Amino acid sequence: MSRVRIAVIGAGAFGQRHIAYLEREPLCEIAAIADPGAAAAEHAKAHGFRYFADYRAMLDEVKPEGAIIASPNALHVPMGLASAAAERAGVALLVGHHRRHNPMLEKARELVQGGAIGKLTATSALWLIRKPDDYFNVAWRREQGGGPVLINLIHDIDDLRFVCGEIESVQAMVSNNTHGFPVEDTAAITLRFTNGALGTVMLSDAVPSPWSWELTTGESPIYPQRSENCYLFAGTKGSLTVPKLELWRYSGEQSWTAPLEKETIEVAVEDPLTRQLRHFARVIRGEEAPRITGADATRTLAATLAVTESATCGRAVALH
Repeated sequence: MSRVRIAVIGAGAFGQRHIAYLEREPLCEIAAIADPGAAAAEHAKAHGFRYFADYRAMLDEVKPEGAIIASPNALHVPMGLASAAAERAGVALLVGHHRRHNPMLEKARELVQGGAIGKLTATSALWLIRKPDDYFNVAWRREQGGGPVLINLIHDIDDLRFVCGEIESVQAMVSNNTHGFPVEDTAAITLRFTNGALGTVMLSDAVPSPWSWELTTGESPIYPQRSENCYLFAGTKGSLTVPKLELWRYSGEQSWTAPLEKETIEVAVEDPLTRQLRHFARVIRGEEAPRITGADATRTLAATLAVTESATCGRAVALH
């Protein structure tokens, strides 16, 4: 079977990661790279890829079977619409929440939704990290829409939806007191899930801390892994940590004076971006349904946007 021809739109830091994965994936081949930057043009020439400064010209001429959009947030919508109108055009759309392809998060979902901790009561998530000063040399990262809520929190919101179920309402406060940019650097958030569970999220990109998905999971080698957890799921029969997958339960009497027992759940270690890319190729071929559709991802986006809305209006925002 021939390899699936996939174009990459946007060849910055994230685009380069996708290019590297495509280069070593036997199911796929790079159809073209589209990015107006000189560095992208040089990279394409050095590796023998077809290059276009304008992604629309690339789509018209190359007609790839699939496209990975790795541009800044503000460009996702026009580029996505140019690539395909998705359901209306009959073209498959897979949204890149790659953590859903991590076996560890899959197992957490299985345990929580399968009743291993009883009825889900509460969840807590931490994303506390220190971005380097030069990260903010890129102007759009200092403006509204370029902060940690839309860039980073959205993935944690998707993780919580994936494991816990739908979010009913959001209440939040945000602050920009540390960096002093127009965009937030810190947020405190409470969530109410449709199943009755409550959740909290603490977020900041301005603090030295080991408590974030990046530093606890070891998912990407560029971050030094720390033996900590970033998520906690608590239910009526037990509690579960992530990423350690420590399951805490009583073996007998259900009482705070009784000893808790810890079981560490083992899962296979597999790279989620590799799994996502292979899934994308199969989605393009019509062999699999998208794990996260545009409609599903829109609910994650709505919950994330509700954080800023709630912080602005000073009250809880209901999701419909």
